[in-house]
Amino acid sequence: MRLRHLTTAVAALALPSLVLLAPPAIADGSVVASGLNNPRHLSFSPTGDLYVAEAGRGGSGPCIVGGEGPACFGLTGSVTRIRNGTQSRVLSGLPSVAAEDGSNAAGPADIQLTGSKKYALSMGLGAAPSERAKLPAAGQKLGTLQSGMLGGSMSTLADLAGYEQWANPDGGVPDSNPVGITRFRGGYLAADAGANAVNQVRPNGSVSTMAVFHDTMAQVPGAPPGVLMPMQAVPTSVVVGPDDALYVSQLTGFPFPVGGSTIWRVVPGSAPTPYATGLTNVTDLAFNGDQLYAVQIAAGGLLAGPVGSLVKVDAGSTSPTTVAGGLFAPYGLAIRDGRAYVTTCAVCVGGGEVHAFPL
Repeated sequence: MRLRHLTTAVAALALPSLVLLAPPAIADGSVVASGLNNPRHLSFSPTGDLYVAEAGRGGSGPCIVGGEGPACFGLTGSVTRIRNGTQSRVLSGLPSVAAEDGSNAAGPADIQLTGSKKYALSMGLGAAPSERAKLPAAGQKLGTLQSGMLGGSMSTLADLAGYEQWANPDGGVPDSNPVGITRFRGGYLAADAGANAVNQVRPNGSVSTMAVFHDTMAQVPGAPPGVLMPMQAVPTSVVVGPDDALYVSQLTGFPFPVGGSTIWRVVPGSAPTPYATGLTNVTDLAFNGDQLYAVQIAAGGLLAGPVGSLVKVDAGSTSPTTVAGGLFAPYGLAIRDGRAYVTTCAVCVGGGEVHAFPL
């Protein structure tokens, strides 16, 4: 998704971007982590530790053409672990690109632990795959799925930006921004917000397209009723449901209409079908048993600002039920032991947090 014509500053991974030193207060939900740099998705390890991907704040360059202008490279991405109430960075010095002030950051986007130390890490890019060639060697990790062991080195499991350049499943201008990932058949699924697709990464690193999400038509803001424009889908997360089908969240592209997001259900080998409609700018989703929950980064639409919510989503619903509202730029969601953990201030340099909410 090429991010242009946006009046609220949208980050390279398809979310609004503001640079704040500290987030606004949130009335409900206990803080379990703070001081994060553009925190995005999060997940629990099998041992119960919580891991948070931080997209970083870019650096001094070199710079590439990102969705919102120059995006400059630095080794400021990281992953934070919360263990027994103690917060620490377990991966640091990871590649990141961002505007000069640290906004519009792309870098570490999601992490999945398959043991106490073994992990897979998606690395956003938020640009045309060809732009990546302008970056140093470490920058070639952007737009990929990395794997490694905590305390050891990481290596590229799959080049998702390279796959987008070659396959371009939605047929648009090549653009790649791998964000949410999940385990699937011994490998992974990756939602590529730039490619408008969910891709499958097999254990040997080969990549194929699992689902494509095509443009729909939306009302042009400020124009007379019936004046429409193409709107991109922008998938942000994928999970495996209790029925073994896949569920995919959708942000949408500009103009980010209220009620314009759909939770899609995908049976491998079949086209996506709507599971629930009437959501707004969804960035993540997770099941708690049979009940689906989702995060809306901007409940009133991104053009009104990134004040969002945690919502409960029922099959066939046309309007979600709010669990926690008034959250500033919420993004990632993980659920464990009856509590939902949400990254907030996901567009903040040094001001991001993780909040826990009872379900």
